[in-house]
Amino acid sequence: MTTLTERPTNATPRIRRDTPHKPIAQRINIGNAALYTVALLTALLWLIPLAWAVATSIKPEGETTTLPVTWFTSNPTWEAYIAVLGRGDIMRWTANSLVTTTIVTGITLLLTVLAAYGFSRCHFPGRGWLFTFIIGGILIPPQTLIVPQFVLMTQLGMVDTYWGIALPQVVNPVFVFILKRFFDAIPRDYVEAARMDGAGHLRILWNVILPMSRPILAAIGIFTFIGAWNNFLWPFIVTTDPEMMTLPVGLGTVAGDYGIQYAQVMASAVLGALPLLIVFVLFQRHIVTGVAGAGIKG
Repeated sequence: MTTLTERPTNATPRIRRDTPHKPIAQRINIGNAALYTVALLTALLWLIPLAWAVATSIKPEGETTTLPVTWFTSNPTWEAYIAVLGRGDIMRWTANSLVTTTIVTGITLLLTVLAAYGFSRCHFPGRGWLFTFIIGGILIPPQTLIVPQFVLMTQLGMVDTYWGIALPQVVNPVFVFILKRFFDAIPRDYVEAARMDGAGHLRILWNVILPMSRPILAAIGIFTFIGAWNNFLWPFIVTTDPEMMTLPVGLGTVAGDYGIQYAQVMASAVLGALPLLIVFVLFQRHIVTGVAGAGIKG
């Protein structure tokens, strides 16, 4: 006869003691809330100067210097905008900025793409040293190049021209480095398949690399556009004709000639920032996608 072994009655049962902890979802929610709070505070800090400029631009000129300072006016008016637009200068300056910024963006993208592809996909003697030399340009402050650039533009007869404003701004070693990293991450199987079909470097670049690099190219183009649009120092130095001034330079002259007319100064600043705001709103998705694809940490 088979007997069943029974557990001793004096055996102490094991008590499971779980360490109390917060659920993972709860911790993630707390982290997201903290990030959203910081982002909201940062956005508010960025919006306060813009809101102040808009509020001041619609005040009557006499209220812009009254004490105590107030945010809102009981008598809003568009006189400052009418006066600024009536002079016609800001429209000319905006057109100059559009032309020069478009030239800078187009040439910068062309040079950056060609240089990045060459360093990423082409093998030639001294490639590593040349790439190091170009990236070393990041360490050179742009202000140190102003004098030789101005001398060169004078010798070429490009002072007070669109090309004189645009050409010294088209070289950007940072974008070459970023785009090379992006090209390196593209699987080589695509390139090898195109090469087996008889494609050369230009065809591979145009039909394979560029279509896969649209997000990062859009981000670089937008950053270049914004930087060229806001550039003040070089256009201020290379232009002496008021008809060739870009928008930041022209707004600087308005602040000097009409310094006590704060409503007009703020109206000019709002009109000058409006194109950039429109560009950012329209292309913000491309900026986020391009920055994430390039692995840029900001």
